[in-house]
Amino acid sequence: MSPLQTCLLISALLFAIGFAGAVTRRHAILALVGIELMLNAANLNFIAFWRYGAHPEALTGILFVIFSIAIAAAEAAVGLALIIAIYRHYRTSNLDEVKDLKG
Repeated sequence: MSPLQTCLLISALLFAIGFAGAVTRRHAILALVGIELMLNAANLNFIAFWRYGAHPEALTGILFVIFSIAIAAAEAAVGLALIIAIYRHYRTSNLDEVKDLKG
């Protein structure tokens, strides 16, 4: 098994764990953690394809990862702010109990 395949297998496993955590969890913060795991799996893919690609001297993979980390930090800040606002209004962070947000 090549190192690229190993990285991709680990990334797929990390993405699957994050997806399962985001879909099955009822607590809002744990669902946000699952989404962060999925973003980290995507970052691992960027780094793996950059490192084992045709031109590893070009820093395109690292630039994608830095941009993705910045987006993940902004997403976490906005997500936590929304969770705090929902908690203050409904006094719960359980996603099943917040039914007024459904369209």
